Amino acid sequence: MATPAMQLDVQGIEVRLSSPDKIYFEDLGISKLDLANYAMSVGDGFLAGLRRRPTTLERWPGGVREGMKLTTRADGKGDAFYQKRAPEKRPDWVDVAEITFPSGRTATAITPSNLATIVWAVNLGTLRFHPWPVTAPRVDLVDQLRIDLDPQPGTDFGDAVGAALELRQVMGELGLESYPKTSGGRGVHVFCMIEPVPFVVARHAVIAIGRELAHRMPEKVTVEWWKELRGQRIFVDFNQMARDRLMASPYSVRPVPQARVSAPLTWDELPDVRPDDFTVVTMPQRYREHGDVWAPLYASKPQSIDPALRLYELGLEQGLTDMPYPPEYPKMPGEPPRVQPSRQRKID
Repeated sequence: MATPAMQLDVQGIEVRLSSPDKIYFEDLGISKLDLANYAMSVGDGFLAGLRRRPTTLERWPGGVREGMKLTTRADGKGDAFYQKRAPEKRPDWVDVAEITFPSGRTATAITPSNLATIVWAVNLGTLRFHPWPVTAPRVDLVDQLRIDLDPQPGTDFGDAVGAALELRQVMGELGLESYPKTSGGRGVHVFCMIEPVPFVVARHAVIAIGRELAHRMPEKVTVEWWKELRGQRIFVDFNQMARDRLMASPYSVRPVPQARVSAPLTWDELPDVRPDDFTVVTMPQRYREHGDVWAPLYASKPQSIDPALRLYELGLEQGLTDMPYPPEYPKMPGEPPRVQPSRQRKID
């Protein structure tokens, strides 16, 4: 018999948790209540990564089971789904803001301002939280530069770490103090706080940084958007800096049997860790011992990306162009043909 719903006191706010004993990760026996307790155990750090940021919820209401899949644009069927719009029925302490999608359509998104909102979302089956790199109410100005180092087939987390360490050097030379975290999978994410700029401008900065990194590590790193050109290299996914793209927040839970989490790290410890070191089971102890190691990121002074933009402009002078946008975007100014090279050759 299922356990009745219960009320959790989350920093003075009562949050209803239905079916608290419902299992979400079978191999580990992790229940919905365990996930709520996990979120509260890392609460200040979890909230710091989401605070007032429009956030897409990745909901797995049936838990994580073998064979379950996430609904995508290409396949409208699945067991889990992304929720970009705030639920119409929500507590009055769940803050929201209006956002604009690449199509020009608008929507109301949640912008967490308290830990109770995170626990409320966990009750909806949310595992991963995907915050935009903007802060309400200035939702069209990027204030957090994010670089996604994505291992391609034939590469692994160790390769991403090597690229991240060199990336730190590149960004440092451009006056950007950066902070790494695991993605929860095989990749590494690198963040820094910046002076607010439009999305297109922030994306150009990431393209320039990615190109410089690929120039220094041509056998190991690529910025090629088309998969057929990437090879066995780490891909700098510059389009994660475009509007309405998804990147897991620190402490988000990845929907894999190990219940890995996206773990904020210091640069000193990055070379010695593995993604499996950080799970719903292990992270609370780490947090008790070290707190949120990304607290210095949030306290840091916003930095100018002008040096990175000068690097981007230099590339244009040398014959480089902007890069293709994601397929759901309208044609963007200065964008090259959005056709993969092999197909372009056939057309020619």
